[in-house]
Amino acid sequence: MRKAQAKKLPLAPDPKFNDKLVTRFVNNLMWEGKKSGAFNIFYDALDKVAKQTNEDGYEVWKRALANVTPAVEVRSRRIGGATFQIPAEVRQDRKISLCIKWLIRYSRERNGRSMADKLAGEIVAASKGEGAAFKKKEDTHRMAEANKAFAHFRV
Repeated sequence: MRKAQAKKLPLAPDPKFNDKLVTRFVNNLMWEGKKSGAFNIFYDALDKVAKQTNEDGYEVWKRALANVTPAVEVRSRRIGGATFQIPAEVRQDRKISLCIKWLIRYSRERNGRSMADKLAGEIVAASKGEGAAFKKKEDTHRMAEANKAFAHFRV
């Protein structure tokens, strides 16, 4: 185990929207260190979202992230030989990480020609409160609700 917690490296805001959250999203989207390719995919996806919805693509993306962000999750805890799923609040940093990862993961699993198409489709769906990433959040909340009886085991 570490003596001290690792320092977080400061993120540079992205060139187009000047937003650190966009950079964080693109870092998760990136494969094999190809950051400019990931930025191209992201910006293309936002352009496609803007065409589909006739709204600002960036705002739709922000709304999609907000819709996919979980508030509670279940954590496994072993008590007296039995493992319980204990509902717990999600830390702010983890909320953002989870919603970004879910949005990208379910975009990759979608049917579409390019990653930009898939990502645009998932962003539009999530902003409307549908799609696989939104369903994942709902399932996570449902699991926490079902295991509310074990909340008194919380650490």
